[in-house]
Amino acid sequence: MKSVLQSRYLGCFSKMLDQSSNNEKLLQIKKRAAECIDCNLSKSRENVVFGSGDPNSKLAVIAEGPSAADNHTSFPFSGPAGNMLDEVLAANEITRAEIWLTNIIKCRAADQHQNGLKNRPPKITEIKACSKWLDNELTIIQPFVILCLGSPAAKTLIQSGFKITEERGIWYTDTRYSPFAIATYNPAYVLRQEGDDFMKLRSTIIDDIGKAKRKLSEANEYKRTTLF
Repeated sequence: MKSVLQSRYLGCFSKMLDQSSNNEKLLQIKKRAAECIDCNLSKSRENVVFGSGDPNSKLAVIAEGPSAADNHTSFPFSGPAGNMLDEVLAANEITRAEIWLTNIIKCRAADQHQNGLKNRPPKITEIKACSKWLDNELTIIQPFVILCLGSPAAKTLIQSGFKITEERGIWYTDTRYSPFAIATYNPAYVLRQEGDDFMKLRSTIIDDIGKAKRKLSEANEYKRTTLF
């Protein structure tokens, strides 16, 4: 009995050390990212929006970039799209505290218009300038599954010619940062739809998150089969 309890204690202690280590590493990277001026987005941002969640999660959910709300709060998916993300995660009995949630760029991509800043897709130069922060995040976390929300994230992490309408929900294997990657629609895009289109796409996101969750159950078996 004593040896069993000792084993459980050591296992829990080891897990705590691993989590502390990842937390510390990510905190250091977050501090460095907050001072980044490697592209022009640093001139218009209010805050750098770094990833958040469980630093030891085997599921990384990655979208395009911060919204206006995120730019204000400094947290990813903190506006209406974040509310919807929470809903579709909850439909699969997942919370954002159990995943690593981040974006391919850490500053809001927006242009000045008459009524203020308006969101736009990130430029290739901006994605490249910000790639080191995403690289650091994913290298530390080492997710088993990456779920891309939207085409820009999928083009960055799966393949450059990715077409969301044709390739969402399809598994890609042995991508740069994870053994398995899949893409679905970004909740921000779904919120711009109406009626049946909205309901259909919302249901699609729920289904794709379910696929990602089920794939996580294969993680331990995958480690055993790829040990040598």
